[in-house]
Amino acid sequence: MKIGVFKFSSCDGCQLAFFDIAPEIINSEYIEISYFLEATSFNIYDRFDVAFVEGSISTREEEERIKDIRDRSKIVVAIGACAVSGGIQSARNFGNFEEIYSFTYRENYFKDINPLSKPISDFVSVDYTVRGCPVNAEEIIEIITSLLLNKTPHINESPVCIECKRKSIPCLLVMGSPCLGPITVDGCGALCPSLNRGCYGCFGPIKGANFESLRDLFKERGFNFEELIKTGFNAYNPYFRGVIWR
Repeated sequence: MKIGVFKFSSCDGCQLAFFDIAPEIINSEYIEISYFLEATSFNIYDRFDVAFVEGSISTREEEERIKDIRDRSKIVVAIGACAVSGGIQSARNFGNFEEIYSFTYRENYFKDINPLSKPISDFVSVDYTVRGCPVNAEEIIEIITSLLLNKTPHINESPVCIECKRKSIPCLLVMGSPCLGPITVDGCGALCPSLNRGCYGCFGPIKGANFESLRDLFKERGFNFEELIKTGFNAYNPYFRGVIWR
């Protein structure tokens, strides 16, 4: 299996998951990392069985590059909140881009930058997604192993609330704190709730979750649901765009 690991607009953090699982990959006779700029200076940009893509699409050059990667790859996997949802940088999507950019940079470099930071699924078809900021390395292993065995990878779609129940963590919503756990995909092991801090949705929304019900509960408790979503990692996620911002 020839694998390529690619980066677009992001912090590189999700690619580091591959270093966590390096022994499993390096010692496998069935896996070849053909392209991975973060890890090696020897790269072959050719054809790939699986392309793992980190980062959002934020420039015209990136639009063309993700399309070329899609053409070269049998399977494309979006990894991390940037690739899946547009990332924390998609906060600019809800403001005046030129005003925000000009406040930070003196030169008008934004002429080559798209006003919106978008997930890769806005430009190409994506076969699998691995959520998180950063991703859970075990889910990367699950996808690679499953594809090697010619079976469908198990993609977690349980809410964070399930993990809280497993760990006997008291419900923070019940206790009066804002928490996005009911609509957020688990994968972090309920890290924030275990430290008495409400989930802020870094693994992204669950498809089909009852967003309206949680929004009504937030309003009843005096919490700003939309503002918490906008300042998170997944503000521009397609599910949120279809429900929250319509």
